[in-house]
Amino acid sequence: MKRLWLLFAQAVTVLLAAYFVVGTLKPQWLGRGAGVPGSTGTISILEAPSSPIGTPAPGSLAGAVRKAAPAVVSINTSTKALGPQSNDPWFRFFFGDRADMQQQAGLGSGVIMSPEGYVLTNNHVVEGADQIEVVLQDARRATAKVIGTDPESDLAVLKITLDKLPVMTLGNSDALQVGDQVLAIGNPFGVGQTVTSGIVSALGRNQLGINTFENFIQTDAAINPGNSGGALTDIGGHLMGINTAIYSRSGGSMGIGFAIPVSTAKQVMESIVKNGQVVRGWIGVEPGELTPELAQTFGVQADQGVIVTGVLNSGPAAVAGIRPGDVITQVGGQPVRTVSELLTRIAALKPGQATPFVLQRRGEPLEVPVTPAQRPPPQRLRQR
Repeated sequence: MKRLWLLFAQAVTVLLAAYFVVGTLKPQWLGRGAGVPGSTGTISILEAPSSPIGTPAPGSLAGAVRKAAPAVVSINTSTKALGPQSNDPWFRFFFGDRADMQQQAGLGSGVIMSPEGYVLTNNHVVEGADQIEVVLQDARRATAKVIGTDPESDLAVLKITLDKLPVMTLGNSDALQVGDQVLAIGNPFGVGQTVTSGIVSALGRNQLGINTFENFIQTDAAINPGNSGGALTDIGGHLMGINTAIYSRSGGSMGIGFAIPVSTAKQVMESIVKNGQVVRGWIGVEPGELTPELAQTFGVQADQGVIVTGVLNSGPAAVAGIRPGDVITQVGGQPVRTVSELLTRIAALKPGQATPFVLQRRGEPLEVPVTPAQRPPPQRLRQR
């Protein structure tokens, strides 16, 4: 009996040892491969259902980008600039007028507006450029011709000659609301086409000192140097504005960018293409905001409108009888509350066509017909 018990104990010991060895070296033989590091057994994991390649994820803006991005181009400019020794007569005598010419390069963006090749961009992107090259998203390149510029709105129209051009679809910028989601597409810092997103932060921004005529869309979509002239679109890929300026202390985006509404940009482009320039109305007055100080100086009792602080002799306003101290409250039946509104209203008038102006003079209402002339081009400072 004792011998049988000893044999049983030895057999159990051998079996346990074999089980331990097999469990350590070949766990799959025992069906225990899952969960053992280094094992080759199968592991059960959960995976989300795969979507077909090219299908945007829920909430993605890829559809808007695919629609709008091909019509946004990069603009490379080059300008011949005189070097620091160009004014030295002896240097010019020995080396000639062109010896100290240096090439200066610039970067910006633009939007293809028509199949004919019209490209809309900012005036400051192409101003003074000797050569302009447009680069499409598909890497095609073309030399651009300047059709016309409008420094007062900071817009310019270029023309390129290429086949099968992608064209931007225009949206309704007048329907934008604060909080609407928008995309900014351009070529910041020359790194290549880039898309950023944000919201409309404010509408009708003016008195920023950027342009003569200001009615900016403000957005927090990241806009950086090189984005100028690029597209601001809605989430449907429709053009809402032309990115123009940023507020920055460092040169980079601080979440405050400004775009020219497409409603304004379209009018400027159509006028440039048709007339070679933008035709605006002008009456020859110096307007001022109706502050209590000015009201007291001129003895004005009106509490709303724009005060006339100066009138150009023989100008349309002087001919119509408008005087310094008058307060303009309406132009063509539309109310006027700020200098920016007055300039915009007058600029929209057709030169040569009389328009009623409603004034306040010494507390009495007065209506006078004014026949605007064409606004003269802006004066440019001489470069010394």
